[in-house]
Amino acid sequence: MSIFSKIKSAIFGEKGPLGSGHFGTPKPAAPAPAAIAPKPAPAAPAPQTAPAATQPVDVEAVLSGMASRKNSDLNWRSSIVDLMKLLDLDSSLDNRKELATELGYTGAKDGSAEMNIWLHKAVMRELAKNGGTVPAGLQD
Repeated sequence: MSIFSKIKSAIFGEKGPLGSGHFGTPKPAAPAPAAIAPKPAPAAPAPQTAPAATQPVDVEAVLSGMASRKNSDLNWRSSIVDLMKLLDLDSSLDNRKELATELGYTGAKDGSAEMNIWLHKAVMRELAKNGGTVPAGLQD
């Protein structure tokens, strides 16, 4: 899985925006074996809802919520390293170099401030392209 895919999954959830796993939602339990006890047939089918993938994810709200729950003072709004730490991802230079390659960074991949600032903005732009609502100030 690419570094950006890990970032996206950590923010959007395992099955797309607001899908299972989003905000630490527990995954559904495995179905009980049929041999234990038969289930009665439901009286009526459950109402259908629109797929969650069509709903935009408020990236700032998700990240602010994560920081609040973790009681974190990480500067995720401008630091790629702090953003990755907030998402419990490896923020090492090697991973940032890999992320820079994935996102098309053409400068020196030396961990410079220039590279890190570019990475943060590129990640925010990519999140916006992939169904996230990201304030313009975080993309510029």
